[in-house]
Amino acid sequence: MYNFKFHRAQSTADAAAAFASQGDASYLAGGQTLLASLKLRLARPDTLVDLGRIPELRGIQVLGKDRLAIGSMSTHAQVASSDVVASSIPALTGLASGIGDPMIRHQGTIGGSIANNDPAADWPAALLALDGVVVTDQRRISAADFFLGLFTTALQPGELIVSVELAVPTRCAYVKFKHPASRFALVGVMVADFAGRTRVAVTGAAACAFRATALEQALDASCRPDSLRDVPIDTTEFNADLQATAAYRGQLVRVMAQRAVERLVGH
Repeated sequence: MYNFKFHRAQSTADAAAAFASQGDASYLAGGQTLLASLKLRLARPDTLVDLGRIPELRGIQVLGKDRLAIGSMSTHAQVASSDVVASSIPALTGLASGIGDPMIRHQGTIGGSIANNDPAADWPAALLALDGVVVTDQRRISAADFFLGLFTTALQPGELIVSVELAVPTRCAYVKFKHPASRFALVGVMVADFAGRTRVAVTGAAACAFRATALEQALDASCRPDSLRDVPIDTTEFNADLQATAAYRGQLVRVMAQRAVERLVGH
């Protein structure tokens, strides 16, 4: 690990000012990726700006009748144990409780996860399926415009995620086929039903999470697991590595989507 300066921010304005005053700074959320990168000397920021004590970055609340807001520094464990989440979007309780192990869930944050945009992370699929909006200290970014590619997002240097807003669906479900050690998703699928309009988002299969429009169209016609049996899965851009081939991930997309629909309809 290289030497660096450390600044513990007290507000979003303080964090942004500290970031701007340094030549090469990084925001520190839960540190689940950044700290490992520092230890391996894969990252060398001059300054770490700690976000852990900024109160406006925490909290979970319902906005109106159909939106849920989650502060960017809310941990996975806090989301998993939230009564507000359980009563609004129960599928997020299962998603958050299935991330990593207890240490990761109590330290890792939703904001850090989406800012990192790991191709196998769970939260990007939720934001895409639930018509999410990423609220920063500068603007609002639709989830459709936020996730750009492998570890790449629409965030500009110094831009700070304040919260995420998610639409509350009529019903939804998330199912993933996880790596047995890391619990990262080889493939994860969220299916959300908005009064007959279906959104399907996939993580783990490609460079970043994406909407599966062919599956959505099939479910809009008939929201049953069998409706997905013959839908073609384009695996051209799918990941292929030691864990799974592109073709295998394609099969997992179909099976995980069918299982999510089974949960959705109560089979």
